[in-house]
Amino acid sequence: MITDNIQLNRPITVWIVEDDLELCFGLQSVINSASGFFCKNVFHTAKELLSGLNEMKDLLPDVILMDIGLPGIDGISCVREVSVLYPSIHVIMQTVFTSDDKIFESLRAGAVGYILKNTTKEKLLEAIQEAFQGGAPMTGSIARRVLNHFQHPKENELTQHLSDREREVLELLIQGHSYKMIGETLFISSYTVRHHLHNVYQKLHVRTRGEAVAKMQGHLK
Repeated sequence: MITDNIQLNRPITVWIVEDDLELCFGLQSVINSASGFFCKNVFHTAKELLSGLNEMKDLLPDVILMDIGLPGIDGISCVREVSVLYPSIHVIMQTVFTSDDKIFESLRAGAVGYILKNTTKEKLLEAIQEAFQGGAPMTGSIARRVLNHFQHPKENELTQHLSDREREVLELLIQGHSYKMIGETLFISSYTVRHHLHNVYQKLHVRTRGEAVAKMQGHLK
């Protein structure tokens, strides 16, 4: 369910990168017709997006919806560059690809979420809000793929160093829960959630949730 953007005195700003013009402007219309969201800029190639980010550094979006199959520079390569140059932007991959390789390569590149293009309008807006609030939104079928890898019974040098609580926190993060939701589920404060994730990231030698998920998948193959 979409909730009011309580600590925000402005709409969540969204940019779209999609080479299908009809879909692109359809997404923009959905976003702009919803209260609490605003999409002014749309791009049809990664090159256009990167130029736009460079030219509008004082007006960066909160969230970017990124297609994978872009002409020229593909979406995964683009999000990799965006995550390095503009780490405050939350990038959600929106695509038709459901293969494990595409999913985890996207997360490894720095995407915070992965949703399919047949996602409903309501779920799309929820995903944008969830990403903005620190969560990792994923279409249900995609989240199940990630969880299947995470719950693989094989032990490895990474998971054996995580405490039970750290595994619980990481699993909930992978499911798409925000820090607040994880805290409510485990009856701990958001500060404690951040503390556990800091330890998880250190043990996995990663910096972001996407890198953590991707690294877990890589060691569980």
